[in-house]
Amino acid sequence: MLTGDMLRRSAERFPDKPAVLWQDTSMSYSELNIAANRLANALISEGAGKGVHIGILSRNRTEYAISFFGVARTGAVIVNISVLYAPDELQFVLDKADIEILFFDELFEEKIAAVKDDLPKLKRLIRIGSDGDDTFKSFIDNTGNSYPNIDIHEDDPFCMTYTGGTTGRPKGVLTSHRNRAITAHTVMVEEAIDERDVVGIVTPMFHVAALNIMYQPAILAGATVTLLSKWDVADFAKMVRQNKMTAAFMVPTQVAMVISDPDFDADNFSSWRKLSFAGAPMPDWVQRDMLDKLPNVKLTQIYGQSEVGVLTSLRYWYLPEKLGSVGRQAYNVDVSVVDPDGNPVAPGVIGEIVSKGDNVMLEYYNEPEQTAGFFHHGWGWTGDVGTIDEDGFITLIDRSKDMIISGGENVYPKEIENVLYEHPAVAECAVFGVPDDKWGEVPIAQIVLKSGMTVDQQELIDHCAGHLARFKRPRSVDFVNSFPKTPIGKIQKNLLREAYWKERDKKI
Repeated sequence: MLTGDMLRRSAERFPDKPAVLWQDTSMSYSELNIAANRLANALISEGAGKGVHIGILSRNRTEYAISFFGVARTGAVIVNISVLYAPDELQFVLDKADIEILFFDELFEEKIAAVKDDLPKLKRLIRIGSDGDDTFKSFIDNTGNSYPNIDIHEDDPFCMTYTGGTTGRPKGVLTSHRNRAITAHTVMVEEAIDERDVVGIVTPMFHVAALNIMYQPAILAGATVTLLSKWDVADFAKMVRQNKMTAAFMVPTQVAMVISDPDFDADNFSSWRKLSFAGAPMPDWVQRDMLDKLPNVKLTQIYGQSEVGVLTSLRYWYLPEKLGSVGRQAYNVDVSVVDPDGNPVAPGVIGEIVSKGDNVMLEYYNEPEQTAGFFHHGWGWTGDVGTIDEDGFITLIDRSKDMIISGGENVYPKEIENVLYEHPAVAECAVFGVPDDKWGEVPIAQIVLKSGMTVDQQELIDHCAGHLARFKRPRSVDFVNSFPKTPIGKIQKNLLREAYWKERDKKI
């Protein structure tokens, strides 16, 4: 299914229904469809088409919603760029991705000014948000409303997002129309999104979780989408209340902030019925508090990656029996847990999680060695290791690159983190390996405490001693105020490890 047709069909079904709500504005499905056509026609008149890469650097706002489907109708590739990049990171990605046309939110004009002269492939800049020349509004004002007559195929490259950068320089994940259509249908089924929903987009749209795992499925279903430009608990509560939001994807940190807010009022969230989450472990205390304070919200945990979309789903009716797993193989995808030779492992045996089929990316753009390293034995290898039980439910153990080898023993940081999360004072934690002259490397922990809670290092180490073998216990515990994170809420352990491994051989 072509991406542009998803919006077209919903516009034919629900022409007058609100499609996108942002701040005080509302755009109907018919208006969104026409705006996407106008953008596509304007881009085509500029020479955009197959082989052209069009970047967008923007907060969540209506123009982003238009751009996704407008670019899809040209045959070009939309490249979604993090608004969090420093100028040198931004220059690297814009150059690496071969951007020729760039839409940018006026909020980031200084960043663009700092790098544009070092981007010889960049031909056109179009500002989002202001009136005047070379703005998004003026760009589409004098173009046709008709659906472009362009020869596009489902397997054509369409969408590029950049990996979160937990292990180093981000890589461009290039996907086709078909790749992202599979994920959209998977999410619509597994998260039970339908035309009655008002879907909150509260994580950045430059990331696959917001763009392809919430926005695209919502439009496919004919739901209304409400956009939050910047995360703030009070603004989120206001959006839910005013727009009667029914469903959202959130990262665990956001959920924790909502239920821990001193001004929490359940009446603000009376319309909310569906919550899906992923990106990082959801501590049990967060799930318990969520169920206690907002019992009408049904939780669905999903697991996936930019490279493969959504792979597993854990629906609320499998709890508490399957608590701790990330669910079983989702609708419309193939998933397995395999040994290094690609053979399925027995229940309870650790292996790597792999996927194959139309959900899997085309390539890492201009990264042939990285791409070759991702595909083996006909599968895409996620780099995540885990186990599968007799019922097909998968439990994540850790990232294979995060595994610690201490005295010849494999230590998985997630196992230690799960134990630390059981302590009532721990809000967030990260365990990683640091160099040790005797053992090669040993685990240490960094901890963010819950507000108002106190605990010392020895108490947490003693807590671990009751649950873990000696070689798995953290050698030290450091207390921090916060962690560096990717936009989707994953702790960037490479940045935490960096200070310890300088001038060492360990890859961070």
